[in-house]
Amino acid sequence: WTIALFSGRRPRRLVSGTLMGQWCMEITRLPAWMFTECYGMVGDLSETIALLLPPTTSTAASTLSLSQLLHKFIQLQPATETEKKAFVLDCWQRFDTQERFVFNKLMSANFRVGVSANLPVQALSQACNLTVAEVAHRISGQWDPAQTTFQHLILQPHSGTDSSKPYPFYLAYPLEEHPANLGQPEEWQAEWKWDGIRGLAIKRNEEGFIWSRGEELITDKFPEFKKLFDRLPNGVCLDGEIVALPQHDACDDTTAGETVFRQPAPFAALQKRIGRKNLTKKILSEIPAGFIAYDLLEWDGLDIRHEPLENRRHRLEQLFSDIHDLAFHLSPTIRFTNWDALTQTRSLSRAQGAEGLMLKRKSAAYGTGRRRGDWWKWKIDPMSIDAVLIYAQKGSGRRSNLYTDYTFAVRDGDKLVPFTKAYSGLTDKEFAQVDAFVKKNALEKFGPVRTVKPELVFEIGFEGISASNRHKSGVALRFPRMLRWRHDKKAEEINSLEDLRNLLHAYGKSS
Repeated sequence: WTIALFSGRRPRRLVSGTLMGQWCMEITRLPAWMFTECYGMVGDLSETIALLLPPTTSTAASTLSLSQLLHKFIQLQPATETEKKAFVLDCWQRFDTQERFVFNKLMSANFRVGVSANLPVQALSQACNLTVAEVAHRISGQWDPAQTTFQHLILQPHSGTDSSKPYPFYLAYPLEEHPANLGQPEEWQAEWKWDGIRGLAIKRNEEGFIWSRGEELITDKFPEFKKLFDRLPNGVCLDGEIVALPQHDACDDTTAGETVFRQPAPFAALQKRIGRKNLTKKILSEIPAGFIAYDLLEWDGLDIRHEPLENRRHRLEQLFSDIHDLAFHLSPTIRFTNWDALTQTRSLSRAQGAEGLMLKRKSAAYGTGRRRGDWWKWKIDPMSIDAVLIYAQKGSGRRSNLYTDYTFAVRDGDKLVPFTKAYSGLTDKEFAQVDAFVKKNALEKFGPVRTVKPELVFEIGFEGISASNRHKSGVALRFPRMLRWRHDKKAEEINSLEDLRNLLHAYGKSS
């Protein structure tokens, strides 16, 4: 269960936060407004309740182990609210403040560990005398901590009974400087960095599986990939990008009988499919999905991640030489003879619908997690707009006492039009300074939101822009964040809504 929790496999929620709050107010006899104020100051519901409950008077020590407690959660899933309440109040009575805090986190399915996902893998690797790659692979995929023992999960090699079992993803490190320091250009493979959902496509025993980078099995979300699995042999695992494809005329995508690479649609189109429980024929028709293959991790049922990239790429090219489909492609490599030429190619990324370039060492094996050295993502500089802060809201966690969530606006004639929210990019010192400004210059209060004097100007960076009917400005931004605080600019000098529309016309598409 500890491995499950540390790798993000939380049990289902037993009780809603609303009920937890109600039961806490009943015990403490606090009015709702006071409870809400306490919650706002602490910033975390589980911790707020743990701190508000009266000290335990029970002398009986807790006898429930972590495993027993989580099994109890599973047993109580079908129970009535009355039965769940009796169990929760009994535990609150017997647990001390720290135990209540952890108990509340587990019960509400909000338990998270603030460490890198690689740290537990490295610890298990050292403790069990296994490689990091072996441990990462063994704890990946579908396994139930209620039915799996440590012995079976970690100490026994994979038996092959789970046909869907994925491999852990290899993640690229950001390249912040000119790539000349990487060595000779001929040692590297360059590709476009597409903006989609990183995924594994696996075919074993005549079954096809799609895994997301978050280790979610999403095969049912992409029924059109059955065509891909029909064309793949058994014992194959592809690493690639799931993308939205543009509307097209099939005759435009073939030349002399050969499939032409189709540039993906913006990520905003794919977002329409993400999270939908039911995929209608209309959605499948309007937003068809495709798969761009980057790498080959398994071939003929054998793990080939240890082989050099150039060997894996050669096998991948052979595989895709027999796959002629408009939706499934091999990621094209970019030919270059020197780094300056590749720098020039990178400047064309937006015209290609890409976020930048990927650089991969040809001699490198396929690794585990994010490592420096062999895989780099060389993204283009973000688009940016100067905007003024108009609304602020307190953050959460360690920022629960500070106004750190901001809404920004651009000019539209004499009016200010809100167009995005952002809450990252400033230093702790700058956040404290903005917080002081908000508290001193708040004009109106709408629940937790404060309207402030439109005086502070910030440069807002973003990766993409698309048209949107859900936003008053008519645009939606991808990954907005604050690049810098423009102390040198006044509110009258910010960008206009027309500037945003020009960027949309140049780089965006309808979402």
